[in-house]
Amino acid sequence: MSILASYIVPHPPLIVPEVGRGGEKQIEATRAAYVRAAEEIASLDPETIVVTSPHAVMYRDWFHLSPGKSAAGSFSQFRAPGVRFDVRYDAELVREIERLAEKEDFPAGTDGERDPALDHGTMVPLYFIERAYAGRTLPMIVRIGLSGLPLEDHYRLGQLIRQAVESIGRRTVFVASGDLSHKLRQDGPYGFAPEGPLYDARLMDVCSRAAFGELFDFDEAFCDKAAECGHRSFVIMAGALDGQKVDAEVWSHEDVTGVGYGIAAFHPGEADESRRFLSVRQVAAQARLDGLRETCDPWVRLAWQSVESYVTKRRVLPLPEASALPDALTRTRAGAFVSIHKLGQLRGCIGTIAPTRSCLAEEIIHNAASACARDPRFEPIRPDELPLLEISVDVLGEAEDISSPAELDVKRYGVIVSRGVRRGLLLPDLDGVDTVEEQIDIARQKAGIAPGERFTLQRFEVVRHT
Repeated sequence: MSILASYIVPHPPLIVPEVGRGGEKQIEATRAAYVRAAEEIASLDPETIVVTSPHAVMYRDWFHLSPGKSAAGSFSQFRAPGVRFDVRYDAELVREIERLAEKEDFPAGTDGERDPALDHGTMVPLYFIERAYAGRTLPMIVRIGLSGLPLEDHYRLGQLIRQAVESIGRRTVFVASGDLSHKLRQDGPYGFAPEGPLYDARLMDVCSRAAFGELFDFDEAFCDKAAECGHRSFVIMAGALDGQKVDAEVWSHEDVTGVGYGIAAFHPGEADESRRFLSVRQVAAQARLDGLRETCDPWVRLAWQSVESYVTKRRVLPLPEASALPDALTRTRAGAFVSIHKLGQLRGCIGTIAPTRSCLAEEIIHNAASACARDPRFEPIRPDELPLLEISVDVLGEAEDISSPAELDVKRYGVIVSRGVRRGLLLPDLDGVDTVEEQIDIARQKAGIAPGERFTLQRFEVVRHT
């Protein structure tokens, strides 16, 4: 038995009458679509409902599956303590997902529970589903949090969920909880950003066509500026429908509160190999990266050799013979940053502000090894990731003191923010960093300099090798 149907739904507490106290009437179209979704779920009579929620336990590098046999929660934090839920967890399905994840060394499981109480991203859908069941026993629940991992990993989690469902023969419905943009109106609670309406329009268009491969094309900077909260949830759902034809229907979309609320239903059909979106993306990415590696310059080629040596052998690459490298690598010294991306998302970045090695080639070798294994923000890169990596090398020019942010250009200059021994550096021309103010603020935070503390500025230029 596979996934019976899937739904994307929002989770505004406002829509619950006991919370909204009349305010729910302003999103009546969303409420009506919610009722329709809940009634359809009840008619399908699933044994289990999988809910992915942005407000469940979330880690940067781990997908948390809620453990145990049951859980409870209420809307007490929204002044409606009388609206309570007690649910049964599908412990068997959770164990099977966890088993498959462990078998594939995939970062998902029940470790890391911080708060067992149900979150509102789970309870809002349950509110409507419980009423559609009209006193009948609710299905079991599997509650899953999102992560800071790439979208491809979220899609892969959906594939594992589907595999687990089929493995134990569970009749399952998938509910992907998540609001759309929070930046749709100037008079809304979060203000307006141009990316907000664009996000909602693109997302709902993708849903109307079940064009799930396009979900990967929403880059992180765009999503951050749109202030969406459900995109990763929707990608997990898409992965659970991998390789199947899908009948899609959008039931509602509203933005009257300044936050986007969308509801859509997806009914899977027969197998369709053309809809294996992650596989298609990985094959295309690997072909493109193979071409880049064949044509990259000696700076990037050296970084590649260092990364491959350290990932596969845990050995720092010996410095090649000088005759095999350009003089610019062997006869000059400079600080250098090595940045590693996987399918467009940062996977590691380590560098030196000033030279610390005998030559630039050695600087690149050691920084590349550190970027793939010692960046504290990421787990060490695995050998199976190598085909999907993209590497760039930034060689830093000499830093010069400046007296004002007016002497910076976010595209041309990197910045160093210093206070005593604390220093934070940010490279120029980075995705998502569009203003000098943003550039300085990020560098300040990296230095651990508090707002209001005085600091000095330096700028530098880089030569970027890709």
